Amino acid sequence: MTDISVLILTLNEEVNLPGCLASCAWCDDVVVFDSMSTDRTCEIAESAGARVIRRAFDDYASQRNAALEQVQYAHPWVLMLDADERVPAELAAEMQRATDAAPPEATLFRMRRKDYFLGRWLRRSSGYPSWFGRLVRVGRVRVTRAVNEEYLTDGRIGHLREHLVHYPLNKGMAYWIERHNRYSSMEASAKLAASAQPIALADLFHPDPIERRRALKQFAYRLPLRPWAVFVYLYFVRGGFLDGYAGFNYCRMRAAYELFIDLKVLEARRRAARESV
Repeated sequence: MTDISVLILTLNEEVNLPGCLASCAWCDDVVVFDSMSTDRTCEIAESAGARVIRRAFDDYASQRNAALEQVQYAHPWVLMLDADERVPAELAAEMQRATDAAPPEATLFRMRRKDYFLGRWLRRSSGYPSWFGRLVRVGRVRVTRAVNEEYLTDGRIGHLREHLVHYPLNKGMAYWIERHNRYSSMEASAKLAASAQPIALADLFHPDPIERRRALKQFAYRLPLRPWAVFVYLYFVRGGFLDGYAGFNYCRMRAAYELFIDLKVLEARRRAARESV
C-alpha cells in the first residue's frame, strides 16, 4: 500500500491521459483536476477509477494551489503530474521508499524529467537536468508563478534519482505552438515585472538548483538577441547537436518561443508608451 496520492491537471487530454493513468496503476487514489475539458478527458478518468474535480482555469499556480487546498486526499503525500508525463516503475518505487523514510520536517521532493521528441530523449537540447518540485506533503507546499511554476515550502527538500518521462509533442506540433503561445504571454508579463528588479549575481552560484535557475532566468531576460543566444546555448554549449535531428529542431523551437516572449514584451511597452502620451 502506497502513502502517495496522484494529482493530474488536465484540459482536453484524451490523447495523453490514458498513458498517464496507466503509469499510475500503483496508486489507489488518483485525482484528475480538470479545467473544463470538452473532449473525453473526464469520461476516461472516471472509467479508470480516478476522481474527477472540475475548476475553471485561471493560471497554473492558482490551479495547482486550488487542487492542493480544496481536495481531500487519501494519503499525506501528493505527486503532481501533467497528462503528458509518465511515472516509470523505478520512480514509483523510489518515491515510496523516500516517503516511508521521510522525517516530519521533510515536505517536498524534487525530480528530473526526460523529454522525448521524434522518438529520442533530448538529453542535451532540452536543458536537462532541470529539477521540478512534484512530490509534496499535503498542507506544507505553496505554488507560485503563473507559468513554469515554483514550489515554496518551509520544510526540508529532498532530490530523487529517478526520472519522470515527458512527451511534450504527443498532441502534435500545432498544439505545442498553441500552448507555448499562451505560455509566452505569461512569460512576457513576468519579464516586464522582472526588468524592474536587480539581479542577484551571487545566486548564479547558489547551491540550490532552483535558486540558480531563477537567477539564470533573471539574467537571461536581459540578454540582447536573447532567442539567438538561447539557440546557441542549447545547441552548441549544452551539446544539443548530439541529439541529432530532433535536437536541432527542438533548439529552434525553443528559440522561437523566446522570440514570442520578446515580441510580446516589445508590444506591451509600445502600447504603454502610447497610452502615457
